[in-house]
Amino acid sequence: MKKVIITSDSTADLDYLFKEKNVPKLPLEVLLGDKIGYDGEVLPEDIFDYFAKTKQTPKTSAVSPERYEEFFKKYIAEGYEIVHFTIATGMSACYNNAVSVAKDLEGVYVIDSMNLSTGIGMQVLYALDLAKEGLSAREIYEKVSARRNKVQASFVVDTMSFLHKGGRCGGVTAFVASILKIHPSIFVRNGKMEVGKKYMGATSKSIVKYVKDILNDYPTPDKKYFFLTHSTVDPKTLEAVRAEILAVHPDVNIIQTVAGSTITAHCGKGALGILFYTDGGDVV
Repeated sequence: MKKVIITSDSTADLDYLFKEKNVPKLPLEVLLGDKIGYDGEVLPEDIFDYFAKTKQTPKTSAVSPERYEEFFKKYIAEGYEIVHFTIATGMSACYNNAVSVAKDLEGVYVIDSMNLSTGIGMQVLYALDLAKEGLSAREIYEKVSARRNKVQASFVVDTMSFLHKGGRCGGVTAFVASILKIHPSIFVRNGKMEVGKKYMGATSKSIVKYVKDILNDYPTPDKKYFFLTHSTVDPKTLEAVRAEILAVHPDVNIIQTVAGSTITAHCGKGALGILFYTDGGDVV
């Protein structure tokens, strides 16, 4: 059996865990006007500065087939089979570009995560667990794919400006939301973003209400990988969220991460989500 390596696009938002667990990643491009940089080189702070100056949100660009080919061939040459994760195909051309290359290569399995941010990241970590158990790349691909519909990925946004500028909500909706201080929750379902419950009032209180609702609606999370992912939310609010989670699930392993520039470009500053598998870790 060949060696297996787990790889991912940068949209999984697991930078420090990627380094810790030796997961190679391919960054997407982020375009700030005429300036082009890679996710990870362009930081969320750069995006906020750009928006403040121009009132425009950055554009993001999928990994090209040429970059995928170079990336995959490097690890094939080292004797690996590859399980590679991409952001949902409904949100980017990454998956289609990766598959167009992988079909002509042996031992490359591309997974459409049907998700974003750490909704991808938890699938990467699950794949790493399976690789440690000695499963083949095909077996990992099949098990991870079978569990995708158990991913709960959602977040609440502070401002509608980024979603509006990115074409993900209407101008009237964004205007009304800003006037009434409405903070909508966004759910990733079937690989696409949908608006869920809308919260009114202060951002910090809206975030805590959202967390309470998610914990109530999904009472059996897999406690091994429970993500608290945010884009520069203030420390007091983060502590309130952690306290709320631990009050319900005192033995949960909270992994706190900051959204990278690709995700921040679409959700803006002050967004927060909790993400986890909903099956309680009871995997067949």
